[in-house]
Amino acid sequence: MSMEKEKSDGSTLHIAMYPWFAFGHFIPYMDLSNKLAEKGHTISFIIPPTTISKVEHLNRFPKLITFYPITYPNVEGLPLGAETTNDVPVSSLHLISTAMDKTQNEIEFLLRKLKPHFILYNFAYWVSKLARPLGIKSMHYTNASAAATAYNVSSATHHNLKGMKKITEAELMKPPPGYPDSSIHLHFHEARDHLMMRNVKPGAINMFDRLYMSLAECDIIGIKTCREIDGLFIDFLEKDFGKPILLTGSLPDPPTDPLEKKWLDFLGQFKPNSVIYCCLGSESILTKSQFQELALGLELSGFPFLAALRTPSGADSIEEALPDGFQERIGERGVIHGGWIQQPQILNHPSIGCFITHCGGGSFSEALVAKSKCVLVLLPNRGDQIFYARILEKTFKAGIEVEKSEEEGLFTIEGVFKAIKTAMEDDNEVGKEVRANLAKLRQPILSDNFQSSYFDDFVNKLKALAFGMK
Repeated sequence: MSMEKEKSDGSTLHIAMYPWFAFGHFIPYMDLSNKLAEKGHTISFIIPPTTISKVEHLNRFPKLITFYPITYPNVEGLPLGAETTNDVPVSSLHLISTAMDKTQNEIEFLLRKLKPHFILYNFAYWVSKLARPLGIKSMHYTNASAAATAYNVSSATHHNLKGMKKITEAELMKPPPGYPDSSIHLHFHEARDHLMMRNVKPGAINMFDRLYMSLAECDIIGIKTCREIDGLFIDFLEKDFGKPILLTGSLPDPPTDPLEKKWLDFLGQFKPNSVIYCCLGSESILTKSQFQELALGLELSGFPFLAALRTPSGADSIEEALPDGFQERIGERGVIHGGWIQQPQILNHPSIGCFITHCGGGSFSEALVAKSKCVLVLLPNRGDQIFYARILEKTFKAGIEVEKSEEEGLFTIEGVFKAIKTAMEDDNEVGKEVRANLAKLRQPILSDNFQSSYFDDFVNKLKALAFGMK
């Protein structure tokens, strides 16, 4: 079927994707592409050339999803071959932004050539201005927490209106005026990290201003979430920006591959709801000292555990980083694994009773639909992880956050131990309340057709916008 036929018959969409150059964005955009292609829609996925080989295995519909490599521009200071945030330190993220900004001419050429109905993007705030004269609708689509987005944009608006050229940690720690949940706030070390992201080199545009401009310029806002979790913040953003917000739902597809035998055998040794599972995500790297505090906290809890952690900074291997005598003391009741692991399958195992999580969006969603009904212990690191953690702990009172020092953001053996005991002890009053609230939060999310109804509504609204359908 030709592209023009697709447009005229009013049944199928052609959507271009241009995500921020980070794997934490490529993967959700690929997930959305697959879901759309499954319904027969055509996807043009625009991506740096070398990165294609790292994501093309995720393409389940190669006849409908086509990758379009773009010429990666030279940027002074950007290492040769670097294309994504994974290829550079945090201090050089602005160079990835600069490289992306230099693709404007090529993006305009592709839009003229492809003529999609929509282009979905984030952070490349200038996309909307290229798309609008061509009759192409633009959507800022994000998998980030709506609570984080609302906090960042309302904070930026408030401080800009007050003409505050130099913002302090104390200013950022307080919820901005009008923010819909006054219980959510930043700790000092989180506000300090936020300021570091704002203070880019002269002439560069920081990520928070990019976010605001992207939301302000786009025709539609799309978010990978549901109202049951983010309703307050969706209403706030919808009112603030005065444009439609379309939700795709946030739940992952059920895993299809069986759990590896070695983990099946390990978890099968233990009683239901008795094992601590700990995973802090693929990009979280602890210092050796914090790694040991976490390991010793797991040991002190007395519960069996399975932890999937990256080798900490300052160590060459997981084994080298372990505290002295740790493995001998733990014996067969605990494993710290340094490689990739089948998290959804593990969370569905009946022996899992507690999940220590960094609160990344994917882990957050996988935990909510876990068949194990595990209690959540929250150990966020940065960005919207912090807001997912605060929503669970403060808004829903359905999670237990590990205490950290206000100044440095460090946790201790005792802090890890205390959070685990609160989550796992049957007679702990705080734990009882958290478990009850978590069960209440999960109830609608686990109902039949919950996710599919969100996605069907998302597609139907796209069609209405593209074809004038009601």
